Amino acid sequence: MSRLTLLAATLLLLASAPVGAQSQPAQKGPNNNAVNSSDQNNSKAPVAGRNSFTEGQAKSRIEAAGYSNVSGLQKDDEGVWRGKADKSGTKTDVSVDFQGNVNPAQ
Repeated sequence: MSRLTLLAATLLLLASAPVGAQSQPAQKGPNNNAVNSSDQNNSKAPVAGRNSFTEGQAKSRIEAAGYSNVSGLQKDDEGVWRGKADKSGTKTDVSVDFQGNVNPAQ
């Protein structure tokens, strides 16, 4: 194959590639967070789902939401961490769902 033919074939391939296919930036993702910050619940009750928080992370989220003396944390069949904690001098049941929502028992 001659150099001219090879050059022509290469230019033809480059010209047929979609414009911007290589330079388009990746999307930053949808506007719904996989995990919410400790001060932003998106539900008033725990949301069932596969929970990747460790027991220590669940405890830290509960404490960041203003609770203390967190105890008895167990992950239930719906993926929700449940336990007991104190807030404003009152012992209450609390939960942390897979989105990081911290809620008192309803």
